Amino acid sequence: MYTASAKLTFHIQHANSLKEKRQVVRSVTDKARHKFNASIAEVDTQNLHRVMTIGIALVSGDASHAQKSLEEIIRYMEEHANADLIQVEEGCD
Repeated sequence: MYTASAKLTFHIQHANSLKEKRQVVRSVTDKARHKFNASIAEVDTQNLHRVMTIGIALVSGDASHAQKSLEEIIRYMEEHANADLIQVEEGCD
């Protein structure tokens, strides 16, 4: 069994309130969760309205498949989040 995880940090330029931020978070996490069947959630910076920190975790029987899937999820979230990706921290076991 192999696990892959990542922590993505985004900057939401247009968010002027936590409500606007939550709309961006909910939209991108729900879409990615549905498309990739991975665990995706906001994991930090909940009280900062212009910073979004998303955690991704997945399990696979093959290490290369886990890594490939994680990279695909990161690419998808970067393209579909209404925010700028500013940092990626990856981990695999």
